[in-house]
Amino acid sequence: MATRRAVIFAATAILGTVKAHEHHTDHIEEGNAISDDPIDSILWMHILIQCLAWGVLFPTGMVLGIIRSRWHVPLQSTATVLSVVGWFLGHKHKGRQFAPNVHAAFAPSPMLLLFLQVALGVYLKLHLERGFHGRIRGVIVKCHGVVGKLLPVVAWVQMLFGGITALGFCRGDHLGQCLAHFIMGSAFIAYGIVLTILLLVGQLWIKRTGRSQEFFDSLVIAAWGCVNTFTEHRWGGPWVHNDLQHTSMGIIWWSAGLVGIWLSKDRQGRPKRNLIPGIVILMTGYAMSAHPQNLPLSTMVHSVFGYTLMGAGLTRIIEISFVLKDKPSYSPDGMETHSFQYLPVFLLYASGFLFMGATEEQMKLLSDANVTHVSYVLILYSIAFILFLFVNMLLNLYSAYAWPVDPVKAKLDPERAPRANGHANGHARPSRTSLRDAEEFELEGLMSDDEGLDSPRRKNATSG
Repeated sequence: MATRRAVIFAATAILGTVKAHEHHTDHIEEGNAISDDPIDSILWMHILIQCLAWGVLFPTGMVLGIIRSRWHVPLQSTATVLSVVGWFLGHKHKGRQFAPNVHAAFAPSPMLLLFLQVALGVYLKLHLERGFHGRIRGVIVKCHGVVGKLLPVVAWVQMLFGGITALGFCRGDHLGQCLAHFIMGSAFIAYGIVLTILLLVGQLWIKRTGRSQEFFDSLVIAAWGCVNTFTEHRWGGPWVHNDLQHTSMGIIWWSAGLVGIWLSKDRQGRPKRNLIPGIVILMTGYAMSAHPQNLPLSTMVHSVFGYTLMGAGLTRIIEISFVLKDKPSYSPDGMETHSFQYLPVFLLYASGFLFMGATEEQMKLLSDANVTHVSYVLILYSIAFILFLFVNMLLNLYSAYAWPVDPVKAKLDPERAPRANGHANGHARPSRTSLRDAEEFELEGLMSDDEGLDSPRRKNATSG
């Protein structure tokens, strides 16, 4: 009851703050999005706390929830408290002023999503399992899981909005270019994260689908190409700037993507590797490296971005042709990886950050500050390494629980051998008694004391 009251009080307080807070704009010159004042210490605390809560703690807590660790609830509770503190700090800062912006407009959405997640967790903690509550409990568990996995995505979007707002970027004529860079850059990073997941913990899932990895890659490439073909140019209007280049890239994506889908199976219908996704990535990098720019710094950064993307495509081709030698991307036990397989994946992370960091306004700011492209590229690569490390740490945390037994030792005891259920959400069951349901995003702390191994509910769950 106390927890429920605390949640209601916090939500009411935040909504009240939103209603009462006014963003002062008296120091902002006409035509500008921000004032010339520096960012004060309170706003820096807001930035650091929210990055810690949303960028580190919530994703870690999500993984702890998937493996049903006892630390899921304490960590998520800590992150929730920090995010609320950060929220208030964001409304109490002095110094730099901001015109109405997307970061402030979008801010209520992740917070409401967070409190929905907390409310669902509190409901599950109450263990209301009789009558109507028993019938909807399964739905609540699934909703709790979906919202928990959605939070890192929403947090990424909001953090990008925060960086854009802090510098007063992406307004007026710059909006379209900003959208292209941040959406495409985020897409490359997301592609890298998905490939990391498939490489480290998703090999058995690929095997169960009966398709090669290139089928899914080519499907996404074809779909993205269709979107780019019809959105990169305002049809009916004149062809301006790089419209033709962007549109032609969309055409080659969907045409090559269709070829990749066709080649992903042999004549007997068995999954087969192909080089099409790697070739598309390589050609995209080549096109980007020759992208005409207005500033020398921008030209150099785009060139390095293009070369990095070409490297990702080339190393993907080498991986399939010479490292795996056209063999499936999964090993028999689903845990073996070659060290070379990390390289094309990481280069996608780096490509994404390079492209997001190459907008016109960013290049103008850095050029005026006499920052060289070498220093800037090294910084962006450093950020890519940090994110790559963090994703690998989270996946290691998951796999350490999903496959805790040495496969050699497991041969002596088949009952303890690693096993996976093959679901797309990546859940795995290391033993029949360790998880009630591999699809539940619920942890041991949500189970009542009377739900032991001998309870009827547990017997029914483990008998399936």
